Amino acid sequence: MKHVPVLLDEIISYLNIKPDGVYVDATLGGGGHAEAVLEKLDSGQLFAFDQDLFAIEKARERLKPHADKLTIIHDNFETLAPSLAKHGVEQVDGIYFDLGVSSFHFDDASRGFSYKEDAWLDMRMNQNQTLSAHDVVNTYEEVALANVLFEYGDESFGRRIAKNIVKRRQQAPINTTLELVEVIKQSLPQKVLSKKGHPAKRSFQAIRIEVNQELAVLKTALSSALNILKPGGRCLVISFQSLEDKIVKSMFKDKTTIDYPKGLPVMPDRVAPFKIVGKKAIKPSQTELKTNHRAHSAILRVIEKR
Repeated sequence: MKHVPVLLDEIISYLNIKPDGVYVDATLGGGGHAEAVLEKLDSGQLFAFDQDLFAIEKARERLKPHADKLTIIHDNFETLAPSLAKHGVEQVDGIYFDLGVSSFHFDDASRGFSYKEDAWLDMRMNQNQTLSAHDVVNTYEEVALANVLFEYGDESFGRRIAKNIVKRRQQAPINTTLELVEVIKQSLPQKVLSKKGHPAKRSFQAIRIEVNQELAVLKTALSSALNILKPGGRCLVISFQSLEDKIVKSMFKDKTTIDYPKGLPVMPDRVAPFKIVGKKAIKPSQTELKTNHRAHSAILRVIEKR
């Protein structure tokens, strides 16, 4: 399984790395970004989070030459601040997030993330947690399931899919990814099935987000990340879908804007605690898009603490 980090040059450039600084990789994954950051550090340290033991094992092997500058934390980045505090770290010079699903999750069909390979319905990023895609598909009530499909997948046929899932599981549990794909396809009109792209993509995204509570966790982690930045420190976030990017964009806007009451005769001399770096969101170059297909939907946003 080959791991190709997305927007690598941009991450290194915008992170503004100090050789003696303290940095956080909130989403270690295959370790591609971490490797490039560690190569820039001298006496500095990198703390890397991941909740997937398989990813950690692979990354640890890759990053062995930099072991003296690296601390890997096996936990969800939701625990960012308290986990770092246990290591005596209260403030950092920079932190970056590479959101979404790791390439390992898609490449290993047995994890149940792919709608193209048959496997048990799992989709857990942390295999120690109890809730899985199998639980969501086979135990959620029809209305709750439809809401998940619509809110997290923007699936306009969510109600029909949920209805057919419930109908199907009354006969026998839906155990595998391709069994679920079959139900989804049967729920969609021909005009949708004939469109470009896999018909189960939206539903699988929605169920995966629900299983891992990705959006709720992101809000908590991002807030913590901004709180622990040193003045001049930067937070970088790569997102791959609109729900993630909306959260990042909204929080960054909130932190870089001061709302004044209307009707003030004189505007107070105040400056927002953060500033946006770059005039707009950063996207992969045409060169990267040609060599890394997983970069196509990537968007990078950068914020700096004043």
